[in-house]
Amino acid sequence: MRFVLACAAAVCLTSPFQSSSIAQDLKKGVTNLAHVDADYHLQGEYAGCVLFADGYQRTVGLQVVALGDGKFDALWYQGGLPGNGYDGSTRRKLSGTRTDSGAELTADGLAIELRSGSQALVKNSSGGLLGSLQPQQRYSLTEGTPPPSNAIVLFDGKNTDRLKNAKVTPDGLLEIGAETKEPVQTFTLHAEFRTPYMPYARGQARGNSGFYLQKRYEVQVLDSFGLDLQFNDCAALYRFKAPDLNMSFPPLRWQTYDIDFTAPKFDAAGKRIAKGRITVRLNGVVVQNNVELENKTGGGSPEGPNPLPILLQNHGNPVHFRNIWLIDYDAAPSGATTCSPCGTVAANCSSPQPCSAPATPWSASGTQCRPFRHRRCR
Repeated sequence: MRFVLACAAAVCLTSPFQSSSIAQDLKKGVTNLAHVDADYHLQGEYAGCVLFADGYQRTVGLQVVALGDGKFDALWYQGGLPGNGYDGSTRRKLSGTRTDSGAELTADGLAIELRSGSQALVKNSSGGLLGSLQPQQRYSLTEGTPPPSNAIVLFDGKNTDRLKNAKVTPDGLLEIGAETKEPVQTFTLHAEFRTPYMPYARGQARGNSGFYLQKRYEVQVLDSFGLDLQFNDCAALYRFKAPDLNMSFPPLRWQTYDIDFTAPKFDAAGKRIAKGRITVRLNGVVVQNNVELENKTGGGSPEGPNPLPILLQNHGNPVHFRNIWLIDYDAAPSGATTCSPCGTVAANCSSPQPCSAPATPWSASGTQCRPFRHRRCR
């Protein structure tokens, strides 16, 4: 069984860079690890045990975000990383810059020394060592999930027969702007996406795309790694509801969406008699749980009884996709039952069953920190 947390050292790229050519590429969006700058190998996720003022060691998570020109921001999570132990308490923000040996981040009474591909040393204001955080390479529980026998495969790396406006890279990745040829109503969608590395970009200009369900309801795609939640960040129902948890991974890491969507219902006169509902799992963790949709989101098409396709939004950033499939519950035989990633959905059900919240996978006991396996949502 695979788990959300996979511990591995980051690969360190030590070759020199010419700042002018790298900066130009980074501003457009880098999609190849061979073209990133040195800052990329300092940004990312870290976790480990730190000594607190009460004399106990506790698990801490850290997400470091590269901002270009050797500048960094970071968020400190008590309990562990989001989805892997973070206890929901107030996050602590740090900022810093590159040094000769890596980077140093500071906040009131705290300093963190980063080394490429190595542990992060946590020190107090007097320079005393409080603990170390190890670099983490996490992956989604649902990455690489094969389509079940009753799924409609939209993209498998080669075939685009069920898509229009589809453009595929030489290495078999789908580019932005494609949409399904067939309209959809109630379904489960699995898709994997990868945002580019764009350290100089901010906000909506940083790895922007989206899944426009029925061309009406957008589940946002964005490089929101290491940011405080907003209603237009990754996994947001665009400009309607922020995700319950920021489960974004760093750019250039594959991420997953598993979406259960129930279309609104209309009577013969075209009046809406039941609102649509949606459950979104980002990287295997529920971040939108059976949310009732009040209306279309953002710039989506107006609501109506007619089904529409799914669109992969073209926002001009080089976001890539792979392994996209859906289960169309309206196409299933009457009375048929299908297992979705987080519950059982019958073709004649009003909505998919929501997932329960994930168990806390990290715990601290006394002075010892113990990693727990993150359980798959069933």
